[in-house]
Amino acid sequence: MQINLPSPNLPKALDIPQMYLRQPTADVPAYKPMIVPPADLERPEEVEAEETTEQPEPPTLKIPVIDIKMPIPETAVVVTAVTTAVIAVTTTTITQSLFEPIKKKVQKQLQTKVNKWKENQKKKKDSSPKSKTE
Repeated sequence: MQINLPSPNLPKALDIPQMYLRQPTADVPAYKPMIVPPADLERPEEVEAEETTEQPEPPTLKIPVIDIKMPIPETAVVVTAVTTAVIAVTTTTITQSLFEPIKKKVQKQLQTKVNKWKENQKKKKDSSPKSKTE
């Protein structure tokens, strides 16, 4: 006698992908070591000292009518001066146009206050009793 057991009809297992985590890495900063010479460093006796070279003359502009040579400033100096001048003029122009209406309103209010004060002083002076001398 054989026993017939029914076989279960099971669905296929789910395919779950496995996640792999990499180990964390650190970016270690690297630098070139800087060599600092000792404070008492002197040139070896075998080595000759370099001759100092003269600096070249700055460029000049010759003005033919009056025979004067004008030194030409460096480009960086000219750029800085021009930039400063442009910023100063722009700032002054913009702030003047912004503050002009405010200035007029403040002047008008101050003038009305001064006029009122003058009127009050005049009224006080007129209403004060006059001393009679006989």
